Amino acid sequence: MPEQTRHEDGYDVQRVRQAFPALSEGAAHFDGPGGSQVPDVVGRAVAETLTSAIANRGSVTRAEQRAEAVVLGARRAMADLLGADPEGAVFGRSMTQLTFDLSRTLARRWGPGDEVVVTRLDHDANIRPWLIAAERSGATLRWADFDKDTAELPVEAVTDVLGERTRVVAVTGASNLLGTRPDVRAIADAAHAAGALVYVDGVHLTPHAPVDVRGLGADFFACSPYKFLGPHHGVLVADPALLETLQPDKLLPSSDAVPDRFELGTLPYELLAGTTAAVDFLSGLVPADGDRRARLTASMTALEHYEAGLLDRLLAGLAAVEGVTLHGQPRRRTPTVLFSVRDRTPREVYEELGRRGINAPAGTFYALEAARWLGLGEAGAVRAGLAPYTSTQDVDRLVAAVGDLAAGRGT
Repeated sequence: MPEQTRHEDGYDVQRVRQAFPALSEGAAHFDGPGGSQVPDVVGRAVAETLTSAIANRGSVTRAEQRAEAVVLGARRAMADLLGADPEGAVFGRSMTQLTFDLSRTLARRWGPGDEVVVTRLDHDANIRPWLIAAERSGATLRWADFDKDTAELPVEAVTDVLGERTRVVAVTGASNLLGTRPDVRAIADAAHAAGALVYVDGVHLTPHAPVDVRGLGADFFACSPYKFLGPHHGVLVADPALLETLQPDKLLPSSDAVPDRFELGTLPYELLAGTTAAVDFLSGLVPADGDRRARLTASMTALEHYEAGLLDRLLAGLAAVEGVTLHGQPRRRTPTVLFSVRDRTPREVYEELGRRGINAPAGTFYALEAARWLGLGEAGAVRAGLAPYTSTQDVDRLVAAVGDLAAGRGT
């Protein structure tokens, strides 16, 4: 099939690719679920902020004002990306750190008889913090299991373990291992009916689809800018009124305002500036009118359609290779494929692909419970994830290389 350049809804992958200096090395990157490549405008925003006159946030000097503007700009950018309130955008070192912090804060209100629900589909960052908090508070942890054959998480798997003492339901917006996109809205409605809060790990969903945290019914939604073309840190969004009811550990002199009281120490201004630049870049993936939120919705919708077409191509190509096993076939998914090659360990496939300039890593990718549930063990499998800069040529390179390995044509 010929190289696809411009998608029917205006998505031009060649134009997008020109913005990524890393692609000049020639590798085909399927490692986006672990961290995406970065467009030039993000790198410039980080560098310019680092080298500008900047200080702790304030309103007196230009350096203080610049820092304040960077922080408020990043809050607005994340709110536009996620359909959230900028006053409820909390920044932290990572999604994992933010989840640990929030779980400890919420667990102060728990005790014996209370329950917390997690799913085996989730990344460990949306399991272990809740498990530890439950153990320390005396609460009970309830598991929701996904279907091993389809990789689907039925709503009933969660509702069956809900009770009148359920305090939190932690669920992924999309599995970073299998791509599965559960019906978060239905799960949230059931959780709210039981009086529980809903914490959504949106790390793997945010890079691939338009997000509306209110529409999802998420009380808390966490994500990582470095998965959607930005710098390395984490973001948590929630209704500011909900955050006002929570008292996290903090230093006495630090601000008690929301969302500032959830942010420990001085924020990394350069990373926040890079995050705003990443959001702005995403808003321009396709030509669109309106405010940034409207442009983001149009761009992320176009990206979702583009990646769905590439995913079909990748799945068809791998399915045609004798000796390849595709793990899980969820109906609604992000463009993420987990596979194994007969008579090859995941590590061997990963290394051989790497020698061919194809970056598709192997492992459990911190979705340890999911890998165990599937019987993949600690070795896991090979994961190929698509990104805004993935081309049909990249997909064809991967399929051809896997075909060679399956046929024994490789080291």
